[in-house]
Amino acid sequence: MKDSTVAPLAAEPVLRKSSAPAVQGRRGLFLKWLRKTHSWIGLWGALLGLMFGLTGFFQNHRAVMKIEAGSQQVTTLHLNLPSPAPENPAQLDAWLQQELKLPRPAERVQREKSRPVAWGDQSAVQPERWQLNFRAPNYMAQAEYWVGASQVNVRRVEPGIMGILENLHRANGVGVAWVLIADTIAGAMILLSLTGVLLWVGLNKRRAVGATIFGVSIVAALAVVNFTLG
Repeated sequence: MKDSTVAPLAAEPVLRKSSAPAVQGRRGLFLKWLRKTHSWIGLWGALLGLMFGLTGFFQNHRAVMKIEAGSQQVTTLHLNLPSPAPENPAQLDAWLQQELKLPRPAERVQREKSRPVAWGDQSAVQPERWQLNFRAPNYMAQAEYWVGASQVNVRRVEPGIMGILENLHRANGVGVAWVLIADTIAGAMILLSLTGVLLWVGLNKRRAVGATIFGVSIVAALAVVNFTLG
């Protein structure tokens, strides 16, 4: 008789789910989020970033590229002081703000004490002198007053459109709101740089080449800064 014993079946191998698809899915979601973040940051800083870029370019080459910044308008006023006259620069500052409708106090105040001066073979006492500088992106005003005089001289200079943009770039005479907006543009540039590098590394296989280019750019920038300061 034939042996009817049935040979046991071989155990089927246990299939394990690979974690590679899950990793690829998370990587794809991260890159998608990174692209959206990069694009929205660029949209926020597009207009002001263009302004900062253009004005920075013109300032870097102002000695070579004689770019016309627009004609300046200069106005000089001789204002009669109220009675009684201001007793100190702070009172004169407040009066000028009210009289000339200036939006903010003087940016800089100079006070020169009275002193004896020589005039040929004679000597005289020069009175005390006050000088107040007011600044905004669209104008610069300088008030000069000699203590005891009945008038104060005010000279106002209005730059052209390029001068206004350059003043905004350098934050000359601006308020807190503009400083905060400019800070967000600076932060946006930093984030654009970081997200751009991350996107390049995530979307390209030649990561070593990208890392090398990035490292060389940092070394070159530091070398130029060291050479300039040295």
